Amino acid sequence: MPDPGSNPSGSEGPGALPAEWVVETEGLTCRFGDFAAVDGLSIRVRRGTSFGLLGPNGAGKSTTMKMLATLFPPTAGRARVAGFDVTTHAQAVRERIGYVPQTLSADGALTGTENLLLSARLYGIRRAERRRRIAEALDFMGLTGFADSLVRKYSGGMIRRLELAQAMLHRPILLFLDEPTIGLDPVARHAVWERLHELRDSFGTTLLVTTHDMDEADHLCQELAIMHLGRIAAAGTPAALKDAVAPGATLDDVFSHFTGGGALRGERYESTRQTRVAVSRRH
Repeated sequence: MPDPGSNPSGSEGPGALPAEWVVETEGLTCRFGDFAAVDGLSIRVRRGTSFGLLGPNGAGKSTTMKMLATLFPPTAGRARVAGFDVTTHAQAVRERIGYVPQTLSADGALTGTENLLLSARLYGIRRAERRRRIAEALDFMGLTGFADSLVRKYSGGMIRRLELAQAMLHRPILLFLDEPTIGLDPVARHAVWERLHELRDSFGTTLLVTTHDMDEADHLCQELAIMHLGRIAAAGTPAALKDAVAPGATLDDVFSHFTGGGALRGERYESTRQTRVAVSRRH
């Protein structure tokens, strides 16, 4: 998978960010009625790094990612991705990102190759390029031997690697990963982590990850922002956040410290209920 991160149009957007910043938000807000799922979020993500959004259910992680990926319009504030405003230049943003959602996105009734061919067409990859890019993606994800097998016969880890291949076919600058290893066994999780490390370290792909898994955050993320009730409660490197809590602290300790630990458990049901009710009304 050579050259991920190339700019499809060869140009930057109006008022483009300095090259090192792939994501920048200022006061980014998303409201569903009176409920603020994301409330005044300001973050910056440096090119070629891995950035994690941590937080309990209802903290606003997935909503933030969906706004940055142009799936939800912000209620207030601003955000730029790859130098383009997510509201006024949404199509330019979409051309430069990959998105791997929590929900299953591969079609079990198709083979691995057929799923990738469908993605290549949706991304507008030229016919002459499709077969080569698909072969490269399958090889990189360790799926060449299963290219012609139906995806419904794949293991969970293989499906996730196929979904990563789909999201990387058009060589995006930034890859959004919403709970990338949710439901996978430890062996499959580590296999996915290895591919993500290689995408970042060898090809310079920027990763923006949401996760509940502190082990995953420690392994994947160079920078973290911990969200609590739609806001940033703390941000920094994993090491700096641990040091800020106590000598010898773990990310579990950091998470508990900045999100209220057990006190938050009584809020999760209500915040989750409000979010789901608001989103169902919106759609």
